[in-house]
Order: sequence, then structure tokens, then C-alpha cells
Amino acid sequence: MSILVLGGAGYIGSHTALELTRGGADVVIADNLITGHKSAIPKNARFYKGDIRDFDFLDELFSKEKIDAVIHFAAFSLVGESVTAPLKYYDNNLCGTKVLLEAMVKHKIDKIVFSSTAATYGEPENIPILESDRTCPTNPYGETKLAMEKMFKWSANAYGLRYVSLRYFNACGADASGTIGEAHDPESHLIPLILQVPNGKRESVSIFGTDYDTPDGTCIRDYIHVTDLAAAHILAVEYLQKGGESDIFNLGNGVGYSVREVIETARKVTAHPIPAVETERRAGDPARLVASSAKAKQVLGWNPVHDSLEEIIQSAWNWHKNHPNGYDE
Repeated sequence: MSILVLGGAGYIGSHTALELTRGGADVVIADNLITGHKSAIPKNARFYKGDIRDFDFLDELFSKEKIDAVIHFAAFSLVGESVTAPLKYYDNNLCGTKVLLEAMVKHKIDKIVFSSTAATYGEPENIPILESDRTCPTNPYGETKLAMEKMFKWSANAYGLRYVSLRYFNACGADASGTIGEAHDPESHLIPLILQVPNGKRESVSIFGTDYDTPDGTCIRDYIHVTDLAAAHILAVEYLQKGGESDIFNLGNGVGYSVREVIETARKVTAHPIPAVETERRAGDPARLVASSAKAKQVLGWNPVHDSLEEIIQSAWNWHKNHPNGYDE
């Protein structure tokens, strides 16, 4: 029996595939390599290049491989791009998932773990955010992820499959080996953007808004190490393999760090001054986004272990300083 990792050449997908192989799992990866990197794929995983919107590709893959469960990372995920190109996100994220589910139903594959997002909540009503809180996305990216969750729900009712949806917050860091890490183009995440300064890729980092209702006036976010996220996906697969019911879980450290705190920690880790330029707020940036992960800890037995901000940034720096241009290909 094998685990299929869709989008396994991407940032979180490759880290999850690597952790699966380290645990002795038989891993199959499918990725169209539009945003993924072939050199991020673990050497002992079997790789198929293809698109989840292509039913024939999935049909052939499922016929060839004995897949026990699917982990689904194959989605576009840039918030800003989703606003300017919403149909691109509906086509890939929603249409792709619909085709995937059709293929899974045909081949009687009934377990799927889905990479969802805190963007399903939109502006939070409470801090920390609970899975039962209102979902009201403020961008097409979050909207498509929420619609994908609902597609799993209704498909589960109709076809008997079971799913786990993992809504996570700010994924960050890199594998301790330094062999894989975060490489987006364009880059939109705070920690890689900060680390571009000591890497000589930019002169300064921007702080968008310094007048929020937070202790230092800058936005507070919940940063979760990518290896901890990978562990949660594996625990979710095991939960479903043991007969667990379909469910939704938040993943975060439950601790918020401000933009200023992240920049200051990066200065300490890199021994670089990292100039910061204060500028206006960005539209739609909530002051605080912090998760409650109590449910994941109780039900899945998940506990983040790489939860120090300094460790997170150090692992990211280990990757970025040795791969200033990302992956080779």
C-alpha cells in the first residue's frame, strides 16, 4: 500500500513526502511542476509528472499504483494573485479537486488528507481561532479552499470516503538537513522575504502598518514549522487508516509573534542588521491570527516540537544562505 502525495514537489508537500519516507512509508508523488521543484522530491519516492485536472493521468496512476490514502497539496496558494486571477484559482483548486475525487471514487480510494488554510476564516471573530468559528474568506484563495472542504464533505456523504482537512497558519522553516526548503516565485512570505536581505537579494524589508492594536503596533501571526506540519499530515493519514471519522483541525503553535519580533529574531540569527522600512497597512490584514490547536493535539496526538521562533528562522536561514536562488532547476 502506498501514500500518494499530490503536489509533493512543493514546499509543504516535499517536506511531508520526506518525513513519510523517513518513516518507511511507500510514497508516490504527483506534481505538474508549475510551482514545484523536481529536486525537492525524495530520492526513494516514485514520481509521476501530471496535473490533477487530467482525469486520464489520475486514472492511469491509480491503475498502476495501489494507493491507500491521498494527501492533497496540489493547489495554487498566493492570496494576492487569487484576487487578480480568481478564475485561475477556481480552475486549478476546485476543478482539479473535482476530477481527483472522481478518480478516487472510480478506484475505491476512500481516505484523503487535505492541505487547507486559516484563510478559510477571513477576519477572525475570536483569538485563538477555533475550528467552530465562522468561515468567511476575504479572498478567492480562501474561498476556493473552503469550497474544496465542502466538496469533501458532500462527497464523503455520497460515496463513503473519509477526509481530514488541516487548516494551518503561517508555514515556515526548512528541514534540519538543509537539503529542501522554501522557494516561491514570487516570494510573498515574511520570513523568506526578511532573509533575502542578508542574502543580498534586497536592501530592506517592509513593515506594512505600525498602528495595529498590538503591543508593538505590528501584525501578529502564528508561525508553524514545516516539519511539524508534515508530522500532522502523517498523523492524519494514520487517524483515517485506524477508522477515524472525517474532521477538520487547526494547526498552529498557539503563540503569536509580531512582524517586529520576527525581524529582530532574524537579525539575531543571521548577525545582519536587516533594515526595515515602515509603510502603510495592506488592505485586509487582520491585526492578529493565532490558532487554537487543542483539537489536533487531543484527537490526532499532534504536538509541535520545532516551536521556537529562533529555531524556525535558523532552519530557514540554513536553507536560504546555501540556496540563495532556490532550487537549481
